[in-house]
Amino acid sequence: MDNPTLGVILSGAGHLDGSDVHETVLIQLSLAQLGVICMVYAPDLKHAEIDHATGEATGGERSVLREAARLARGPVKDLARAHGTDHEGWLLPGGGGAAKTLSDFAARGAAGVANREVNRVLREAFAARIPVGASGVAALLVALVARASSRRLRLTLGDNIELARTVEGMGHAHITAGVQDVILDGERKVATTPAGLAHAPLDAVAGGLQRLVKHVVDWSREEISAPRNAPR
Repeated sequence: MDNPTLGVILSGAGHLDGSDVHETVLIQLSLAQLGVICMVYAPDLKHAEIDHATGEATGGERSVLREAARLARGPVKDLARAHGTDHEGWLLPGGGGAAKTLSDFAARGAAGVANREVNRVLREAFAARIPVGASGVAALLVALVARASSRRLRLTLGDNIELARTVEGMGHAHITAGVQDVILDGERKVATTPAGLAHAPLDAVAGGLQRLVKHVVDWSREEISAPRNAPR
């Protein structure tokens, strides 16, 4: 069976203001172990820089696209040039950038919206029933996009009561889960796992991410064996 290709959407580099490095690398490793090629994307915009030694804003800005290239160690494409049907699946690692750069959830909470390009790509993927996997904070981003397109998801943000209430207020079903659990919305082909939100040891986070990636890849292989009618 031919292997699918997956798109990975990053929001920079660093768990406070971009993509969580651990989650990103573990997702890439899991894809490589399954023999799946991925293409990395990021929006071409700036984000406010956080000093990861102090947790404080520096007052400076960084390029999301250039920061993503630090993690990708390869080509990174501008998300504006992508379509949700370009790949057989999409993965979004967590990190603060999902709530601060790829959306404005950190500032506006449940009233927030996703970045225009992220919203477009994920909505195209949803419409074509292309699987989407999100870890940690990125599940919030998927929840925002799905709410805007009138889709109600079954997802997890671990055991965070406040975040659970927030996504339930959007109309989604929040499932409390442990670090190695993966919550599947089989009808909409969305998979989520707590990852960094669980504040667990790295090996435990790795187990959950491996399962997340495996589920998304399995769904993606179904895309190849039963081609969809949506334009590619």
